Amino acid sequence: MPDSTELLQPPIQQKEPGLFAAVREAVRGARPTYDYTEGSVGRAILLLSVPMVLEMLMESLFVVCDVYFVGRLGKEAVAAVGLTESMMVIVYTLGIGLGIGATAMVARRTGERDPEGAARTAAQVILLGLVLSLVLGALGVVFAPRLLLLMGAEAPVVAVGSGFTRVMLGANVSVMMLFLINGSFRGAGDAAVAMRVLWLANAINILLGPCLIFGLGPFPELGVTGAAVATSIGRGTGALYAFSKLWRGGGRLHVLGRYFRPDTALVRRILNLSGTATFQVFVGMASWIALTRIVSGFGSAAVAGNIIGMRIIMFALLPSWGLSNAAATMVGQSLGAGKPERAERAVWRAGFYNLLFLSCVGLMFFVFAEQIVGVFTHTAAGPEVQAYGVDCLRIIASGFPFYAYGMVLTQSFNGAGDTRTPTLINIFVFWLWEIPLAWLLAFRVGMGPRGVFVAAAVAFSTLAVVSAYFFRRGRWKTKRV
Repeated sequence: MPDSTELLQPPIQQKEPGLFAAVREAVRGARPTYDYTEGSVGRAILLLSVPMVLEMLMESLFVVCDVYFVGRLGKEAVAAVGLTESMMVIVYTLGIGLGIGATAMVARRTGERDPEGAARTAAQVILLGLVLSLVLGALGVVFAPRLLLLMGAEAPVVAVGSGFTRVMLGANVSVMMLFLINGSFRGAGDAAVAMRVLWLANAINILLGPCLIFGLGPFPELGVTGAAVATSIGRGTGALYAFSKLWRGGGRLHVLGRYFRPDTALVRRILNLSGTATFQVFVGMASWIALTRIVSGFGSAAVAGNIIGMRIIMFALLPSWGLSNAAATMVGQSLGAGKPERAERAVWRAGFYNLLFLSCVGLMFFVFAEQIVGVFTHTAAGPEVQAYGVDCLRIIASGFPFYAYGMVLTQSFNGAGDTRTPTLINIFVFWLWEIPLAWLLAFRVGMGPRGVFVAAAVAFSTLAVVSAYFFRRGRWKTKRV
């Protein structure tokens, strides 16, 4: 037995590893037994957010490389890419919406110590996504030129971009699977696996892109269509790798063959949650389509400048989504473990980290806008495109400090399974506020595309303020998933 002096000694506290050691562990992947619902909130956010941020940085790098190479083909090619991306929002909407449901439900089952329930959820979500993407792909291949015309594309844009649109829409299944499988990994806390999947997909994409666009070496010169082919090959490879990780197991999620048998009750629960989330994303995406349509009324140069500016902005916002996704996972798992206070602390901590990051990036974008946009506006694009791109970058970046919190809060509602609240906020902010304001400023006030950019920055700020108000009310803590 210990003597009395030993009994009086304070217990020895287990020392947490240092920052760099924790970052290394996050990149390698936290051990499967690590519990995100216990211990330091900051460390849990770090372990989740580092791979998620790196994952999104790789996506950002692809976005920038893609627009860099396509920009060399002229404003028609850039406009075709931008208008096709506007149409791809249907795929993104369904993928993100189902992914939100997958993340929320997998995180909640993980927090409840129910790994089989988490794996069954992932399998059923994959089945739903597969059916939807095949239907959309068939329609996209058949109607690609008509869809470009419907989006306001000029005849040269349709001629250049129809092949790009067909490939992107026809191969959308790879995009859908990446959203759903990676969303399941994030919900389970396997953020490093999701990171490696996207690294693989985008590394192939970045390497193949210039080869197929310009016909380097033995590759055919496919022009802007080559960018779509490279993207589809890269994402398809990433999706296959992600599925193999699910199937082989060894991590927090191990999907067995029997989990893919249709489960009506589980599918209904997924649809109830993901249906609202999908509409939530649709509201935001549809507003982006509407803004692009307003900008297209000022010509291809305005569309190209808008696309370049928005691609650069996405370079900053995608890593911020990594922090937001980390907060969503923390919320879902903490609520599953019956710890709502821990969930709330994690959200405010992640929002503060995001504020620091986006404020710095926004300042850099504002000061160096001309130099940054100039990298992507070549002789083929012209000075008019650069002018629009600079306006887009400077004006929208001014709303970054507000949007830092808006992103985290929105994803935190979703992580809790409360998809209704951010959906209603999105309807108000984007449809009832942003779009009318953009039209008014662009046409009635006479600001042109600059009015659209101002409306977007104002909407970002409004989203953050309204989301913070409803988050503090705390109703999301009682949501059942």
